[in-house]
Amino acid sequence: MSEERSVRRFHASCAARRGKGVLLFGPSGTGKSDLLLRLMARGYALVADDRVEMTAGMARAPMRLRGLIEVRGWGIVRCPFVAEAPAVLAVRLLRESEVAPRLPAEGGTHPETGLPVLYLDGMMASAPERIDIALDCLEERAFLVPQSAMLASDD
Repeated sequence: MSEERSVRRFHASCAARRGKGVLLFGPSGTGKSDLLLRLMARGYALVADDRVEMTAGMARAPMRLRGLIEVRGWGIVRCPFVAEAPAVLAVRLLRESEVAPRLPAEGGTHPETGLPVLYLDGMMASAPERIDIALDCLEERAFLVPQSAMLASDD
């Protein structure tokens, strides 16, 4: 099997907006499933909760977990889902003691996937909107201003 076709497995969740996958990474308790639920309430499609498999850039849930999401305090729920989506964004959810970089290094990527990365406190009320903006930038519906442009003088 070629390296490109090999399956990579992650402790992550995945939602898709307009067919584009967003991977949610973070240790247990950082809000992956909670944020996934809020994204689904905004119209995102469920791809995977808690475990993601990736092959050639396509994200999906392992077969036995497809369509399942954990609703903490309620149980495991079967929901409509999409079988797979091309992963375009990694969201790194922070622990309580971590702080997101205000202006992270330009062109930063997630070390395991090579995807553009957004650092985020998943419990923030604005977390879904921040993901929307990041996706808008990746889809060229909005544009990230280079930090160097912000440092340029007004002369």
